[in-house]
Amino acid sequence: MSKVKNAVMRKRKHKKRLKEAKGYFGGRRKLYTVANEARKKALEYQYRDRRNRKRDFRSLWITRINAAAREHGMNYSNFIAGIKVAGIELDRKTLADLAVMNPEAFAKVVQAAKAAL
Repeated sequence: MSKVKNAVMRKRKHKKRLKEAKGYFGGRRKLYTVANEARKKALEYQYRDRRNRKRDFRSLWITRINAAAREHGMNYSNFIAGIKVAGIELDRKTLADLAVMNPEAFAKVVQAAKAAL
């Protein structure tokens, strides 16, 4: 019985992996072993950073809300407590956007939070 060789499948697999490494620099794009490792690492980073992005944006929103609330004489924690007591159901993303794009409306929200406390 003759020995089965797997050159066709191996070539197909290598081409697929190298295609996924397109745009990488140097050997990370051209050499199969290096490109395959780089691709695996990239997939790990993608998975991790999809979660970190949510964390980073929430942190950014909190920073913006805190800065805008301090301009009106309140700190972040008191502001959040105030809007919860006032029954204002805006999330941090919306509040941060309001603080940057529409300071007058944010000032009204701050006044409502102050009045509730």
